[in-house]
Amino acid sequence: MVGVTADSSQAAQLSSAKNPMIKYMLKQRENHARDQDADYSHVFRRKTRFELFRLSAIAMAIEFAYAAETSFVSPILLQIGIDHKHMTMAWGLSPLIGFFVSPLLGSISDRCKLRWGRRRPIISLLSLGILCGLVLVPYGKDLGVWLGDVGYNYTSTAAGQEHGLDTTPSVVPEEEEGAWPVNFKFAAILTILGMVLLDFDADTCQTPARTYLLDMCVPEEQPKALTMFTLFAGFGGTIGYAIGGIDWETTHIGAFLGGNIPTVFSLVTIIFVVCYLITVTTFREIPLQLIENDELLRPLSEAAIKKELKKNNNAIYYIQEMQMADDLKAANNAMQSYQNSYLPSITAKSKLQDVETQSEAEPPVSLSAYLKSIFIMPYSMRMLALTNLFCWMGHVTYCLYFTDFVGEAVFHGNPTAPPNSPALLLYEEGVRFGCWGMSIYAFSCSIYSLSVTKLMKWFGTKAVYISGMIYYGVGMLILGLWPTKWGVLVFSTSAGILYGTLFTMPFILVANYHAKNCFSVRNGETVPLKQARGLGTDVAIISSMVFIAQLIVSVSVGPLVAWMETTCAILYASTFLSFTAAIAAMFVLYV
Repeated sequence: MVGVTADSSQAAQLSSAKNPMIKYMLKQRENHARDQDADYSHVFRRKTRFELFRLSAIAMAIEFAYAAETSFVSPILLQIGIDHKHMTMAWGLSPLIGFFVSPLLGSISDRCKLRWGRRRPIISLLSLGILCGLVLVPYGKDLGVWLGDVGYNYTSTAAGQEHGLDTTPSVVPEEEEGAWPVNFKFAAILTILGMVLLDFDADTCQTPARTYLLDMCVPEEQPKALTMFTLFAGFGGTIGYAIGGIDWETTHIGAFLGGNIPTVFSLVTIIFVVCYLITVTTFREIPLQLIENDELLRPLSEAAIKKELKKNNNAIYYIQEMQMADDLKAANNAMQSYQNSYLPSITAKSKLQDVETQSEAEPPVSLSAYLKSIFIMPYSMRMLALTNLFCWMGHVTYCLYFTDFVGEAVFHGNPTAPPNSPALLLYEEGVRFGCWGMSIYAFSCSIYSLSVTKLMKWFGTKAVYISGMIYYGVGMLILGLWPTKWGVLVFSTSAGILYGTLFTMPFILVANYHAKNCFSVRNGETVPLKQARGLGTDVAIISSMVFIAQLIVSVSVGPLVAWMETTCAILYASTFLSFTAAIAAMFVLYV
């Protein structure tokens, strides 16, 4: 995504694609990287469309897994006898772990010294956790029976209520006889364990995946790469939710695999493994030890450009194809402009000032300094984190409980009704219909990601950021007041726009802060930040807001639904939180 500057003509003149100095420096690094024991020249050249596709495939894989999780985990937990209050509290386990672990993993990723690289080991570790979750969630009930669960062993509503279960159907008369979910002790433990693994790892894996993408791309193409990443994430969600909307029990593959839920998770698991392998085999990373010891293997940064400017040896910047007098004059003009300005705004979306990319005279930043940067943030980072927190709270409220809302409020079903009862069948139909709504939400996210660059050029980053939150709040409010099938499909687009905003805007701003070392502006002038901060750590901090959001939502949504006695409370909460996020976004620093 390309930001907007006050002088667009200057930004165009200083573009790294045209400036001979930057072109020379990238070519110098590319040739030097090619001469190493392993060829790392790909880090300093532009990528083909197919290579960007491979780098972004992991985003699609993560969204496939996330789609299966958000569509079916809540219904699965309700169907094994866990009521709304305890079901929402179960969702709080993952963010409780993720809030503390995710930033630490970001710091470890920045300083990982394995020869395989810094990002891919973390991606692989988290992908293993996702695979475990994809197995435990759909088969937790079967494994529980194998371990000794009795399962459906009561034949009346009264018996279920006697054991503290939520057995009040929305449609089925209260006295209806049937088997109620009572003894699913091991199933509940295994399913919740799978949910924690799947949820935590899917959320956390996006950070090293996104950073790996930025590491492999030159500054000028990183906005395009981020757009591709978001596009593939939306595409993965679209197909993932659509898979959940199909009634697989009526198909041969569904009958073979054991029903809807096992079929969905089996297909998602296969797709996830394929996409993971596509991404991690795309490019080798430059090991951290080489980056620290060899300046020419570091990403091109503003500090490196300033260092070259101080040499006053302009002749080295004129590469072979720029020998004519007019080209020399243009090159001199470009270099003079560099001495009086920042890097072009397009580089603000890139990883240009990671701790490892500092000038040769600066010592490596210690792990303690990294950990300090997690808890001590400049005001700009705090406001951005707060805005992202409210955004995620509004989005998570929709995402985790939307299919349950459709099953109960729109289709008037009951997840705890007896097996094969009309109320349970209505609920399951509603869950599948909710999957189609969420498929539209993911598709709208993809479409929005294609247009957000132009919107930012036309209206500015601030206007686009805030308007996405307001549109989402209005859509959720209307759907909550009038819960209808058409509303589920139409207003799910607002969730897609908010998710597209969450997936891009905060990271563009963070990269902008790092690219220009601009975390504070006073009287119209940049105040340099003395504290050493790593891009991987700051991206992880912003990403970790999803864990805090999910933790708060998980302990508050259950009591809220019980108090209002309707699952429409989920959408009212989303509306309030999105409007609060829009207010906080007014105080974010837009460089």
